Amino acid sequence: MKADVLIIGGGPGGYVAAIKAAQRGLKTVLVEKETLGGVCLNWGCIPTKTMLKSAKVYLQTLHASTYGVIVDKDSVKPDLPTMIRKKNGVVRKLTSGVKYLLEKNNVTVVYGTATAVNENTIKVGDEEITATSILIATGASVFIPPIVGIQEALSSGLAMTAKELLDLQDIPNHLVIVGGGVIGFEFATVFQALGSKVTVVEMLPEVLTPVDQEVKEAFIQKIKKDGIEVLTNTSVTSLNNGVHLKTTEGEQVLEADRVLIATGMKPNIKGLEALGFNTNQFGIETNEFMQTKNPNVYAIGDVTGQYMLAHVASKEGLVAIDHITNHAHPMDYTKIPSGIYTFPEIGMIGLTEAQAKASGIKYNTFSFPLSANGKALGEQEREGFVKLISDEHQKIIGVHILSPIATELITQSSVGMYFNMTANDLIQAIHPHPTYSEMIHEAAHGLTGFPIHI
Repeated sequence: MKADVLIIGGGPGGYVAAIKAAQRGLKTVLVEKETLGGVCLNWGCIPTKTMLKSAKVYLQTLHASTYGVIVDKDSVKPDLPTMIRKKNGVVRKLTSGVKYLLEKNNVTVVYGTATAVNENTIKVGDEEITATSILIATGASVFIPPIVGIQEALSSGLAMTAKELLDLQDIPNHLVIVGGGVIGFEFATVFQALGSKVTVVEMLPEVLTPVDQEVKEAFIQKIKKDGIEVLTNTSVTSLNNGVHLKTTEGEQVLEADRVLIATGMKPNIKGLEALGFNTNQFGIETNEFMQTKNPNVYAIGDVTGQYMLAHVASKEGLVAIDHITNHAHPMDYTKIPSGIYTFPEIGMIGLTEAQAKASGIKYNTFSFPLSANGKALGEQEREGFVKLISDEHQKIIGVHILSPIATELITQSSVGMYFNMTANDLIQAIHPHPTYSEMIHEAAHGLTGFPIHI
């Protein structure tokens, strides 16, 4: 088989790139070893958000009386198997939708594991595929740390990755989560809401390292109040007869019936080395157009180890196809929005205050609290805020939100920062009332020194 573009991996980077390549008139082949949609649609973004919604509905039902709705709390209980079935239904709908879109755009899909033969040819089973351009979008897999007894714990079901946890049929009494990153805290949110005791263990001094410090401190305070235990400067040394921990104060053993391994990801590059790319400590090295050392080979998404976010992979895929089809524009990593879907959510884009300070920028900040927002008060939401960071010319260089729907609110800032918006631009734009988005408007007033509603 011959193709203009060969894409290895059908996740949100690969399938988006495949559709765009086909729309540009290129003969496009997509190789997928497992299920279209990749980690995001099958075991990551989509299923976790579906589970989070189920957890939120359960929590709201428990607290229905605060909204003037009387329910019999004794009859309210979480039904995990039904939640799992609902999650699976959403996943099936979306993955079948991806399959339909690829067929609609005349993308040839080949199922199987790709192995590189040389710099422009791969093999899938007995079939060889040669292409003018090759795009590696193979993603990443869970990194399993060298903990004593971890393989036995994985085999027995005591320890599991997110993939297995998403099919769990019973709610753990005590869930220990190894890793204080985004994945760890989203699962902590789900299972704490459903009634599990949850302990998050992080070997570094802080969790959620990319998050602005002010947001992080408020978030940790909130989840600790909810009952989630967070242990930093703590490593797991063994999973034999309990979860053995080593802390700065000594050793400790936790009894747990489930242990989630959420210690990061490693790029999937095995078998592709003959394509002729270089790697670094994160993954495959690329330039601003997603080209590797071999100019005919591109790499996008988690396999590069840059930003392990589905929307970044999709954008990188479009950048690569644009370059292949002579519509070149470079990838810009300075204005990438990201979100953490906890209760409350975290949305962020641009520089944190610490980064602004470290870079020597003359900056200003202003935070507007959720407790002063009418929509939030009407919905019984009081904990959180919007924080804007601007440079000396009042250009917005960072936005950090701790709030319900923060992952939706951050989009306004993404568009605005793309067009170099200032605090005054935000002030001039009329924001509807009552909405959570008014907090961004109010914070912009604050940046100019004249806040209105606080």
